[in-house]
Formats: sequence, structure tokens, C-alpha cells
Amino acid sequence: MKDVTCKLNGLEKSFGRNHVLRGIDLELRAGEVTALMGANGAGKSTLVKILCGYHFADAGRIELGGVPYAPADAADAISKGVVTVHQSIDDGVIPDLDVATNLTLDRLTEPGVGLFVNDRKLRRQARAVAESMGLTMDVRTRVADLDVADRQMIAIARAMARSPKLLILDEPTSSLSASEADRLFNLIDRLRADGVAILYISHRMSDIRRVADRIVSMRDGAISGVFDTEPLDYTGAVNAMLGHQMTEVDIDPVAGGESVLDARELRLFKDSPSINFTAREGEVIAFTGLLGSGTTELAEVLFGLAEPAEGVLLLDGKAYRPTSATEAVASGVFMSPKDRSVNAVIADFDIADNMTLPFLKAFSRFSFLSERAQRRASRDMIDRIGVKCQSERDGIGTLSGGNQQKVMIGRWLLEDARVLLLDEPFQGVDIGARRDIGKYIRQTAAGRTTLVFVAEIDEALEIADRIIVLNEAMIAGEYVNRDVDLNHLVAAVSGPARMQASGQPLPTSPNQAMA
Repeated sequence: MKDVTCKLNGLEKSFGRNHVLRGIDLELRAGEVTALMGANGAGKSTLVKILCGYHFADAGRIELGGVPYAPADAADAISKGVVTVHQSIDDGVIPDLDVATNLTLDRLTEPGVGLFVNDRKLRRQARAVAESMGLTMDVRTRVADLDVADRQMIAIARAMARSPKLLILDEPTSSLSASEADRLFNLIDRLRADGVAILYISHRMSDIRRVADRIVSMRDGAISGVFDTEPLDYTGAVNAMLGHQMTEVDIDPVAGGESVLDARELRLFKDSPSINFTAREGEVIAFTGLLGSGTTELAEVLFGLAEPAEGVLLLDGKAYRPTSATEAVASGVFMSPKDRSVNAVIADFDIADNMTLPFLKAFSRFSFLSERAQRRASRDMIDRIGVKCQSERDGIGTLSGGNQQKVMIGRWLLEDARVLLLDEPFQGVDIGARRDIGKYIRQTAAGRTTLVFVAEIDEALEIADRIIVLNEAMIAGEYVNRDVDLNHLVAAVSGPARMQASGQPLPTSPNQAMA
């Protein structure tokens, strides 16, 4: 039996009448990765915040290394060896500082450092930390100028530099490419061998299969299952998390009606191959590919946030080349962006104000906002998409990540769109909420075309009529979502494969694809 690094007994936490944690008993052992699964609102985030000093427990006891542990704040938790990499990337980095300062910031605040900083020594230390993580960027680069994946890796590297006893990773691969995720997994293997206890929170079964020594499921603030017998019971863990059997999503793919959006000889970059596709009314198309494959760039081009290198876009048969998001929305092209904390959520607004923000004119008369109409529309959407809240007046920050995501998607369903773009709509969302969102997207698909951009293949399979694989900004595969050959699909994601699942050349039109 491995030594217990952190032990929780009878942990309780309430916020007003909301009982969030109910008698949590859990042991986190040295040299072991415990995967924590739970639906949004199950209590995972509250448990993590207690461990890292953001909240105090109402009742119960925590021991770290056999002695009582009750951190006064996050800095106290870190000093005791409990380090957390949060799901919100910028919680782990300071964007306006350079990479070197971010990686060595904790050392600069240690006692005895003095008033003057040896810049050369600091950068040398930073390069050593960066190299240990396989990071190759110039440590003088400002973190705000890095892409999301690099910022995530900097946050993780900063955590590793603290030599943690207990490392908590909250959805750490949500913004990482496959190679970057592999680098993280290799580092986890090394930390596990060094005796670090790791609490790994993820909704991605591929992550959990790769790293977990055991799985703990949470539901409604309590531990609903512990799975530590080899081979691990992944299906049982998901069922314990959901409280019911996980059923397969049964997609009956539709061919769609008239053409809504056409891309002809579209090049995302100067030297990339051309992209051709037709998106039809009533159809849900998933674009999938590894980080850097071009999915995000394509979404940005369609929403007027970026210019294509070449090519033509047609919207309902007419030329469409938006130069801004405002123009796109005016044309009936709506987009729910990824990284909701940066690009979508207004933290100081309540649910109703967040949900109705792009369409305030629709709730106004003679320049006066009708709050009654605004809140009535918000309540209706809350009920339809299944947001768990007390009322539309709740602050957006009181919601779990999955429910915030539902609000962001509900925002763009309040008005009728011709093209609905969803960029990583399931980011940080548990399986249950994912199914809710996917079901509602399909139920409301009539009258528009819906393009969903996802990195996870299982997410594409759960929502789409048709799946288009991008690789290096080119179409590497196209599949009708019926009896898909997963091996072929995975191969297309991993590298160019100009064939469809049947082994035949790609069809030249969606109608041919549906035949």
C-alpha cells in the first residue's frame, strides 16, 4: 500500500442553502494518479478550491503528510506543497509578464532574495524550467503574445517548478495538441515515479485511460464510486458519475436541404491547399482535427475575424466576405467562440444580460430596453437548454463551467441564424451536459446550417450528420455519421488521407456523400 499524501474525512461545504459537498472521504496517495470525474455542479471545483486554499470547509478534516492541513490562502497551500493548475489558463500565468518572470515568479518572492534581481540568472533558471517541459519559445516573450496552448504549458511548467507534494490538474489538456499532451503525460509519469500525488480532473476518457491509476466519481456533492481494480471500469465510472447507464447517441444523419454556405477554393494560409465544401439547411457538420489543423482558423474566417488567403464564400448563393464579427452577425452568421472566460462571458453580468447581449435591439423599443422581454426570453432559453440555476438573475460566476457554456450557446440560439458556428462547444463540459447541448443543437437545426469545430472525435460523433477532418489546413477526410470506420477516421485526423471511410475517393458534393 502506498503512503497517503492527503487524506480527507467527512468534508462538508454549503453556500447558503446549496449543499455542495456532502461528507467527502478520500485518500490521495504518493506516486498515484487519481482521476476525478463528475458532472458539472457535482462539487469538483469546490473540493479543489478547499484543497488549494480558496475556500474553507464547513466541517470535516484534511491531513497532508499525516498532519492537519487547513491552508489560509492559495499562497499558504503552495508553501505546504499543494499546487493547482486551474482550468482557466490565465489563473496560472500573468499575461503581461514575460515567460522567464512567469516561470520564476515564486522564487522572486522567497525570503532572502533581496531587492535586486539578477536578470541573467533569472533567465537561466527559466530556461532550465522550460527545457524540462520541452518548451522551446524565447523566455523573453510576453506570455500574452503566446497562443492558448503555449500559455497552458507555461502554467503547467510554473506548477512543476514548485516541487509539489500534491499536484492538482484541472482539465490540463483542454488547449493542448496531441504532442503537447503526450509531453504532459510523460511528465506526469515522471512525477508519479518521484512520489508526487496527482489529482487529475478531466472529462476526456482518452486522458483518463492514459494516466489514471484509479478513478473517483462524484455526483451531487458526494463520492458516488471508487474504481481502483485493474482493469479500471471506465463504463462503471461514467455511470456512477451520471447516476444512470450511459447510452450510445443514436444519430440518424440527414442530407440537408438547400445550400446555405459554400466554400470554393478557400485557402486558409498562403501555401495551404484549397478547401471546398457545401453546408446545407438543417445539416450539422463537425469539423475535427488536431490543434493547428485549421479548424479554429476556418471558424474565424467564416465569422469575419480573419481573412482567407484565397477563395470564395457564398451565403445563400451570394458572395459573403465579412470583415468583422458585426458584419457576420448582420448576415445571420453567429458564432459561439471557444475559451468562454476570455471571449464570451461578461463576469459582472447576470445570466440574462450575458445571454441577450448581442441582441439587445430585439428587446428594445424607441432605444429603451424592455427588461421584462429580455428576462422572459432568458428564462425560456434556460428551461429549453437546461441551465441549472435559481433564476436568470443569478450572476454568471455562480454557475458551473458546463452551465456557463450552456448560457453562451443559448445566447446564439435566441435569434434565428442562417449559419451557426460552434467552436469547441463542449470545452470543459461533462458527458451529461455535452449530451444536453448536442441534443438541443440537433433539435433546433432546421432553418440553418450548423458547423461545429471540435478536437475530440467522440464529440463529433455525438452531434454531427457529417464529419469533415482537417489536417494541415486541408480536408483529409469526409464521413457520413453512420457506421463510421473509427480506425480510418483516426488515421485521417493524424495525417492526410484523401479517402472516405469506405476507402473510395471523397465525394464531390454532400448529396453524393449521403448516397
